[in-house]
Amino acid sequence: MNPDACPHVSFIVPVLNAAGVLENCLRSIAQQDYPPEQCEILLADGGSSDATREIAARYRAKVLDNPLRIAEEGKRLALGQALGDFIVFMDADNELTHPDFLALAIRALQRYPQALGVESYYPATPRMGSFCAFLTATLHISDPISWIMSVPPTLLGVDGEVERWTFTAGRLAYPLGANGFVYRRADLEAARCEAQFEDTQVALKLALSGKTEWLRLSGRGVHHYVVKGLWDFVRKRRRQTYHFMRLRKRGGLSWTGMKPRVSPAVACIYCATLLGPLWHALRGLMVSGDRRWVWHPVACIASVAGLGWGVLTWRFSPNTADAEAGLQPVQNVP
Repeated sequence: MNPDACPHVSFIVPVLNAAGVLENCLRSIAQQDYPPEQCEILLADGGSSDATREIAARYRAKVLDNPLRIAEEGKRLALGQALGDFIVFMDADNELTHPDFLALAIRALQRYPQALGVESYYPATPRMGSFCAFLTATLHISDPISWIMSVPPTLLGVDGEVERWTFTAGRLAYPLGANGFVYRRADLEAARCEAQFEDTQVALKLALSGKTEWLRLSGRGVHHYVVKGLWDFVRKRRRQTYHFMRLRKRGGLSWTGMKPRVSPAVACIYCATLLGPLWHALRGLMVSGDRRWVWHPVACIASVAGLGWGVLTWRFSPNTADAEAGLQPVQNVP
C-alpha cells in the first residue's frame, strides 16, 4: 500500500497486568497489511507489575501512565494524545483475525461517511476454550443477560466484504463500541470523548445525533479471549456490574435504557429460572448445529451469580476507580 494514500491510525489499548494476553494483541497489530509508519500504538497502563511494559517496548508501543487505572479512563487518556485520523479501540485480550482488517475498515469508512464506525465480529479460534467461544462467537455479546436484553440489529445490505447494519425499528438497545471497534477521529471529537469515555456510550451518542448505521467486515474482527473458564467469567461479571453501578451513579447514558427487548429484571429472571435458557439452547442446537449452545444455561446462572456478587461488592466497597481496578482478573490466553 502507498503510505501517502493511507490515513494515520491510532490503536488504543488499556492495560493492567496484561502480560498474559498482550503479546497476541500487539503481534496482530504489527502483522496488519498497512504501512507501519502510518500507525501508532498507545497503551494506557493502570500500574502493571508484570511484564506488560517490556512487551510493549518490543512492539514500540507508547506507554502512558493511567493514574485512575480502569480501562475507560485509560482510553480517554490515550485518545487525548492520539494523532490518528482513525482510532481503533482494542482490549489487551483482543487479537485481530486477518492482516487486511485495518485496510478494509479504513476504506469502508471512507466509502460510507454515514456510518458511525466498524464493528468487529468475534470468530472463534482452536486455541480458545469452548465456553469462551460460546460467549464471543455464538452469542457475540459476552453475557447472556445483555444478550437477552439487546435488540438484534438489521442488515441493510452487503457490498463485497462490507456489511451495512442499523438499529432495528429505531430502538438503540444494542451495545456497540468495544473490542476492535474503528472510529473516525472527527466523530469521537464530536461526541466529546476526550472529556469522558465509555465504550457503549460513544456509539450511543453518535446514534442519538443521527448516525444510526455501522459497518462490519464479513468474518473479520478480533478473537476475543474474554475468559479462560467459568470462574473467570463470574469474576468478570462482578467487575462489569461494579463498573455499571459506578456509571449509573454518575448518571451516564446506557444502551440498557433505550427500549431493550426485555427489562433488566426480566432478563435476570430469564437467566435464573433456566426455562428460557434451556429452550434457547435446544433451539440453537437444532437450528445451527453449534454444540456450544449447551453452555447457555450454565452461562446464564453464572451471569446472575456474578451480577449479584458485583452488587454486593458495590454496596460494601469504597466505590472508587481504584477499587474497581482491583477486581480485574489476571488475563491469560488459553
